[in-house]
Amino acid sequence: MKKALVISGGGSKGAFAGGVAQYLMKNKQKKYDLFVGSSTGSLMVSHLALGQVDALKKLYTTVNQHTIFSNSPFVIKKIHGEKVISINHLNILWNFINGRKTFGESKNLRKLIKNNVTEEMYLEIKRNKIEAVVAVSNLSANEVEYKSINDCSYNDFCDWIWASCNYVPFMSLLNKNGCEYADGGFGCLVPIREAILRGATEIDAIILETEVTQINRIKSKNPFSLLFDVFDFMLEHVERHNITIGKLSAKHHDVKLNLYYTPTVLTTNSLVFDKELMTKWWKAGYKHAKRKDDDTMNEFRVDLLS
Repeated sequence: MKKALVISGGGSKGAFAGGVAQYLMKNKQKKYDLFVGSSTGSLMVSHLALGQVDALKKLYTTVNQHTIFSNSPFVIKKIHGEKVISINHLNILWNFINGRKTFGESKNLRKLIKNNVTEEMYLEIKRNKIEAVVAVSNLSANEVEYKSINDCSYNDFCDWIWASCNYVPFMSLLNKNGCEYADGGFGCLVPIREAILRGATEIDAIILETEVTQINRIKSKNPFSLLFDVFDFMLEHVERHNITIGKLSAKHHDVKLNLYYTPTVLTTNSLVFDKELMTKWWKAGYKHAKRKDDDTMNEFRVDLLS
């Protein structure tokens, strides 16, 4: 039996996924042979493959905007208690003057990855024969690619993690091997099917959205908020498609599939990295996984008694 943990994209909401993973791996003592992540999920697979949940928690509960962006394309303002994104005209102009193709740059994130996903970790994962896979969108070839740690050098694997996390055009574009790469979520937000194709017979998939739509978006206040709304609309439909295909594939291959959605809408701005909120989301993810597990056990007891 080959067990896999799949983590969807979701930016700062990855903190919730961390809490779910903590419960599954520490409390339930689940052991996985395969980890597949897209976007923020790709940032988590290396730590989880080594069981380094505490180190991952520290990473996800201490980051801020500067940790991610070397040149942030937006300004975050608080209006009526809600954080709203507006355009940083000066930073965007500077990026264009320097010949960049994107509004902002996320080179600090690349440094963060290098500092936290070390070469020693890379070698230990390979020694333990655990497979870690990240999804990237090849914009040049118009296809999704899956990069396994088993097929990459250390520096290449760090590049693929970075590319998978880069929410273009707000973050950096990776130019590699003659192609342009961006956020894995653009092509595959929830890579359940890829885990099945790699031989998984049981999958826990953490999906950083609610199971049913719970919000009606307010009108856009500026071009950036409109662009975010358009991207969210498209990605939500990509996610639903991925899950539908994943469920059908799991049924066809007789794979046990457990889905962990967020119970409520965490944020509508997943590129806002707030340490306090992300700490709360981590705790919420842990509690949600425990509650889901308790409900499952109660249903099992009822079935036995009936």
